[in-house]
Amino acid sequence: MEAVRNSYPTLQLMVDANGDYAIDDAKHLAKLDKYGLTMIEQPLSYSDIYFHSKLQKSIETPLCLDESIHSLEDAITAVELGSCKIVNIKEGRVGGMAEAVRIAEYCHKNGIPVWSGGMDETGIGRAFNIHLQTAPAFTIPGDTSETKLYFTEDIVTPPVTLDQDGYISIPEGPGIGVKVEEDMVKKFEINREELI
Repeated sequence: MEAVRNSYPTLQLMVDANGDYAIDDAKHLAKLDKYGLTMIEQPLSYSDIYFHSKLQKSIETPLCLDESIHSLEDAITAVELGSCKIVNIKEGRVGGMAEAVRIAEYCHKNGIPVWSGGMDETGIGRAFNIHLQTAPAFTIPGDTSETKLYFTEDIVTPPVTLDQDGYISIPEGPGIGVKVEEDMVKKFEINREELI
């Protein structure tokens, strides 16, 4: 962290702990305050909200909850307890776009910045990610990658790709802006059941 911050003093910088720390590491994590990070994402257990509230009170760096947020109720609990100052919303984890939008609106009304990242989605999920990240409450750049990082072939066109400047275009067209290619679905399907 020190080397990166010294080399890039104004870069928006964050770290993702992926739940690898415990509340007993609070003094260690407080050492990161001097680097002016945008956030520490999910430092404690994926199932924890309570101990994050204790940690957030003991450090200056904003905590971001990601894996702990599965619903609007989780987001409300986290905000009310002071467990985080930022929320990462993944619509695949929270049960879809409607719940993701509800969480984003709640956070926005309560002054909690939100952002979104992808999981291991095909181009269908990636298209939803990109559209979600354009909503007004999403003020921190999203963490969405090309689908080719996970799949050698995708089931949609156009594919989700980065341009030469590192941006992903918002899919245009009806619905989510990508077309599901039935031939590709058939190529990868394991079982098919048609309801009449």
